[in-house]
Amino acid sequence: MMPAPLNKHFPARPRAPIAHAASVPPDEPAASAHATVDIADSLTLNLKPRQITMLLVGLVFVLVKSYEHLDAYFTAHPPVWNALLGSSAAAGLTALGALGVLFTRRISVKAQDVLLGYGGGVMLAASVFSLIIPAMDAAQAIGYAKNASVLLAATGVMLGGLFVLALNHVIPHEHFLAMASDTDAHSAARRSRIWLFVMAVTIHNFPEGLAIGVGFGGEEMGKAVALATGIGIQDIPEGLVVALALRTLGYSPWKSAAAGILSGLVEPIGGVLGAMATGLSATALPWALAGAGGAMLFVISHEVIPESHRQGHESQATLGLLAGFVTMMLLDVMLG
Repeated sequence: MMPAPLNKHFPARPRAPIAHAASVPPDEPAASAHATVDIADSLTLNLKPRQITMLLVGLVFVLVKSYEHLDAYFTAHPPVWNALLGSSAAAGLTALGALGVLFTRRISVKAQDVLLGYGGGVMLAASVFSLIIPAMDAAQAIGYAKNASVLLAATGVMLGGLFVLALNHVIPHEHFLAMASDTDAHSAARRSRIWLFVMAVTIHNFPEGLAIGVGFGGEEMGKAVALATGIGIQDIPEGLVVALALRTLGYSPWKSAAAGILSGLVEPIGGVLGAMATGLSATALPWALAGAGGAMLFVISHEVIPESHRQGHESQATLGLLAGFVTMMLLDVMLG
């Protein structure tokens, strides 16, 4: 049961200054915290089973009606179809991780840091071996000199990072595990921060889907499969962490799992858009590969590594990062 809002005629008991500062900045109006929670609740977890069923039936109806058009498009554009399959598989692994909340209510902060580090290592290796280096190769294949291909890739990496930075400024979100230090599980401020955290993971998943789509839009199917596999592996703990965060607010296991699953549904969207971008022209492929690599590097540096070191488990998180890097490197060699 969710806590009832405070009566506006009776002021809340004062909180400790440190706890208050950790949850909401002093200059931020309290109404914004309530607004974020109310919007998130109304859009996701307050749907009744009948409403959810009606939405699913409507979605199936739309897909059936548009089947012929979609089939014709995917037949004419195989890379887009492959990107949809690969990014959907990654989203499925996010869902698999989210379903883990049905069997456990929480995992230790140390384990979360190790998992975050592992995911960061996978993304780091994927950025280098499956995106940035292939971007330089693709540039040379269409006529760029070696130095020019390096400059193109460097520019694309910067543009990709700036793209995610712009998303961070436009869409409100919270860093990954900042809410782990909060102790008041029922405060509106904490609820707001956790929902912002869910939005952060959703933002984080979009460039991953974009990277998968760009990978399948290229000419090296093995590298694309390795990239999708690596990203899917690191999506499993992400889905679990999202679901566990919502469980701490009192949501049921099934509703928490549903929110974790929904956070991964942006990956197929990014996958299709990435593959479509590479199909515009041969010149777009190296730019798209480098941009996707830059977007993932930004997420690693801005989100994953700092958050995995926040709770004092730097060594364990770093070992997890190394393990993830080696995993993705091996996948790239074996499948590429």
